[in-house]
Amino acid sequence: CSLQAGLAVLLKAERLFHSSYHSQAVHIRPVCRVSAGLSCLHEHPKRKSKADASCLAVSWELRQTLTVVFDFFSSGQGKKDWSLFKMFSRTLTDTCPLASQSKVYVDISPKNKEKELLEVSPPPTSVHEAIVQGDKKTYAVYDLLSPSLFNTSRSLNVQLKWKRPQDSSEMPIPILHAQRYVGGYGLQTGEICTLIYNTHPYRAFPVILLETVPWYLRLYVHTLTIITKGKENKPS
Repeated sequence: CSLQAGLAVLLKAERLFHSSYHSQAVHIRPVCRVSAGLSCLHEHPKRKSKADASCLAVSWELRQTLTVVFDFFSSGQGKKDWSLFKMFSRTLTDTCPLASQSKVYVDISPKNKEKELLEVSPPPTSVHEAIVQGDKKTYAVYDLLSPSLFNTSRSLNVQLKWKRPQDSSEMPIPILHAQRYVGGYGLQTGEICTLIYNTHPYRAFPVILLETVPWYLRLYVHTLTIITKGKENKPS
């Protein structure tokens, strides 16, 4: 469908590249389709790879992701309200006929159990609950394949409004978050420091760190140091 229908309609380059952050990724991995003694397998992260002798047929899974962060609080006179049109200058008008699934998820999890703060429109087709890093999350789900979604209007513009003003300092701190800064100057004393925080009271999480380095910086891998709780961990 390219940019003619479906979620990709929202991918307007001048809006994406002027956001606070954007990241594109392509993930490719072998997936065992048929294993010895089984006619089929359910999708699971621990599936046997092509190198496994019991795997009789292998397929390749391609997953493309686009992550974009918009900061409307600083550019919208201190308002946290947002909509698809405000972010992308476009709305959803139709689903891609080739898609077997096409959904929009909006995090409407109540803060401090105050459900009256958030107002999302139009009403979602369903509500989904999940446990994310030990916290219960509630999502409003808009199913583009649902016949009733485009019945009332030929355009879907999901909007989220706060019923009363919220102080920016009240935003909850994520369990996992990171900061990065540049110190020193030049090739001799210049350095890039990345701080990763885990605010969970007792649980540890596996973390994959992907650093995007500008082309004009030359990094020396032998200078890499990893410090946890004041003690240095030697990288493998």
